[in-house]
Amino acid sequence: MAGRRRVPGSGGVVALCLLLVALVACGGRTPVDAARESVQRVLDRRAEAIVGHDESAFVRTGAQSGFDQLRAVPFAEWTYRVTGLSRQGDEATAEAELRYRIRGLDREPVTVARTLELSPDAAGDWYVESERPAEGTAEQLWDQGRVEVVRAAWGIVLGVGQPAGRLGAYAGLVDRAVPAVTRAWGTEWPRRTVVLVPETLEGMAALLASPASSYRGIAAVTTGETGAPHDAPADRIILNPVAYGVLGQSGKQVVLTHETTHVATRAHTGPATPLWLSEGFADWVGYRETGRTPTEAAPELWQAVTEGDVPAGLPTDDDFAFTGDSAGLARAYESGWMACRMIADRWGEPRLAEFYRAVGAHEKRAGAVEGALEEVLGVSVEEFTGQWRQYLRTQFA
Repeated sequence: MAGRRRVPGSGGVVALCLLLVALVACGGRTPVDAARESVQRVLDRRAEAIVGHDESAFVRTGAQSGFDQLRAVPFAEWTYRVTGLSRQGDEATAEAELRYRIRGLDREPVTVARTLELSPDAAGDWYVESERPAEGTAEQLWDQGRVEVVRAAWGIVLGVGQPAGRLGAYAGLVDRAVPAVTRAWGTEWPRRTVVLVPETLEGMAALLASPASSYRGIAAVTTGETGAPHDAPADRIILNPVAYGVLGQSGKQVVLTHETTHVATRAHTGPATPLWLSEGFADWVGYRETGRTPTEAAPELWQAVTEGDVPAGLPTDDDFAFTGDSAGLARAYESGWMACRMIADRWGEPRLAEFYRAVGAHEKRAGAVEGALEEVLGVSVEEFTGQWRQYLRTQFA
C-alpha cells in the first residue's frame, strides 16, 4: 500500500519546508514578491495623487519635483503596473507600465514604459527617488520640465519653456485647423487634437526617441498608430520649436492643419496607403482654404516642370525620406499635393476622400491604389499618371 514518503531526519516534511523557507516561505510569497507588492501599493498612491492633483499625498510617495512638472496637465487616468523589480541592498529599481489619459482628449490610455528608483523611508515604506523613461523609449513632455497648458475649444496645447502667449496663439491655430479638416474630411473622427511644444529641437527628438538630426528642418510631426480604431488614444502633434517658430502665420496654419489631417485620417491610413496619398491629402487640406496657387505652394515642382523635367511618375515612399536633399523632398510633397488637387478638381472633393478611404481599406499595398482608381475614379494607373503629368504642365504653364 502506498504511503507518505518522509524526508529522513527530524521533522520530515516540516524540515524540507524549513530548508526552502528563504526562497518560498513554505508556499507563501517570496521576499521579492512582497517587495513588489509593497512598491505597487506606493505607486498606486502616487497615481491617485497625480489624478487628484494632491501635492501632499504625492510628496508622501516621493520627490516633489515630478509633481511640479505635471501638475497643470488634466489627467483623467494615471496608473502604474509594476512589471519588474530588482534590489540593490536597501534600494530598488522598478520597471513599470504607465497608462494615462488626458481628460476629454484620450478615449483610451496612452501606454509607456517607465523606470523608477526607490529607497526605504524612515517608516520602512518605499519612497520614489526618481522616475524616467525606460531604456530605449521616448520621453514624455513633463520629463523635460514644467508643462504649461492652454486649452483650445478643439484640443489642448502643452508646452515646456514656452511663453504663455505663444501657446495661446497655437491654441488659436488649433481652433481653425480642426473645423477646416472637418469641412474637408467629414465628422467621422474625434475632432480633438493634442499639441506638444518642447523647448528645443533636441526636446522634440527625445519625445520621438530619435536623433535630432532626423527632424532638423521638419516643422511638425504627428505620432499615432496607422489604422488605429476610433477609440484609440489621441495622436500627438509635436512641433519643432525652431522650424515651426520661424514660419509666418499662414505657414503655421497650413502646417498645423496638415498635421491635424493626419489625426483625422489615421483610422483609414494603413499599410496600403502610399505616402504620396497620405502626405498629398494632408497638404491638400492644409492649402484648401488659403487661396494659394500651385506656383506659390509648389515652387520646387514648378521649377522642374517649367525647365522640362516633368516627373515620370508619382513619388515613391523612399522619395519622402529626409536625406538632406531638401529640394527633392519638397518635390515629393508637392507632387502628392498636385495629384490630390487634380482628383478634387476633376472628380470632386467627395471623391477624393472616398478614394483615400478605398485605398486604406486594403490590407496590403499591392493592388490597393490600382483597385481604388478603377473603383472610385474609373481610370487605370497608367491613365491617372498620364493625366497627372499633363495637369502639371497645364497648372505650371
